[in-house]
Amino acid sequence: MITYRPVTRQVRLVLATRNAHKAGEIARLLDGSGVSCVGLDAFPEMGEIVEDRDTLEGNAAKKAVETARACRAWALADDTGLEVSALRGAPGVISARWAGPGCTDADNRDKLLRELAAVAPRNRAARFRTVLALSSPDGLVETVEGRLDGIIASAPRGRGGFGYDPLFALPDGRTLAELLPDEKNALSHRGRALRAILPRLRALGAAAGGPA
Repeated sequence: MITYRPVTRQVRLVLATRNAHKAGEIARLLDGSGVSCVGLDAFPEMGEIVEDRDTLEGNAAKKAVETARACRAWALADDTGLEVSALRGAPGVISARWAGPGCTDADNRDKLLRELAAVAPRNRAARFRTVLALSSPDGLVETVEGRLDGIIASAPRGRGGFGYDPLFALPDGRTLAELLPDEKNALSHRGRALRAILPRLRALGAAAGGPA
């Protein structure tokens, strides 16, 4: 069994995203963990990273490695996909841009409802899958995964969250957008992935003896 030393000082991570909702959610999940986060807004000179891999794992790893090398720091990236059984796993790796270039969250949700219009509620099983990739400044990368099962609701509900959250219903009937932030963080796919990688982040901070 691997034993991790406790963090005594914070390790600094660059979050490989300019999505304010996603960065905020990750920062909240890491609050009190001994890890401090800075987003790509702190590196305006860095260009956009093209997500052109065929898998969530590939996109997350690419974003983490390119960010780590460009910023000369440890970097954490994620890629998340909604996989709907009735749609053979779609939208999957293109979840964020499913409705086309420049689409909004609402556009993606509307497309999902249209695609499932003739599908009975009992056949609307879906899962969220998040892959997190942690890269060192020289490009050594490791990944973890978090999953959450649910069903697609017939109409959006709730004012919280983002993306497909208003349509993703849990076994108790509530959508992710109807949960309080702490409730969502406790069970979400992203929360599960972050908890899986947290021991590695703590070990990194302990080994560094201070900010990375």
